[in-house]
Amino acid sequence: MAKHRILWIAASAGWLMICTVLLCMPGSAFPESSWLDKIPLFDKWVHIGMFAIMTFLIGKMAVASGHSTKKTFILIALLCFTYGVLMEFVQHYWIPYRSFDVWDMVADGAGAAVGLAVLQYSNKL
Repeated sequence: MAKHRILWIAASAGWLMICTVLLCMPGSAFPESSWLDKIPLFDKWVHIGMFAIMTFLIGKMAVASGHSTKKTFILIALLCFTYGVLMEFVQHYWIPYRSFDVWDMVADGAGAAVGLAVLQYSNKL
């Protein structure tokens, strides 16, 4: 069990760092136009994916630590969503060429909900 716990801790911490770096990159670091612009709402799908993975990984870390209750999973999803909301404020006030986007927060919440659903389903298997 200890090996699994360390694996999930490392995966969760690594993903959180990757997300933080991506969310704190200045807007000028992203390409102006690319083939990805042709995908409808591509940015929102990225947010959904990022927060679904974050919620799932942190949830699996909790499972490996012996905390696998529905209440714990919901708390994790809420904390991941809160992180997304806070990052919107960080982008607005401290990151050049980034802005506050309510729809990004909606996508973050949707991603946390997807991650929660996958986590609960995978924990029942």
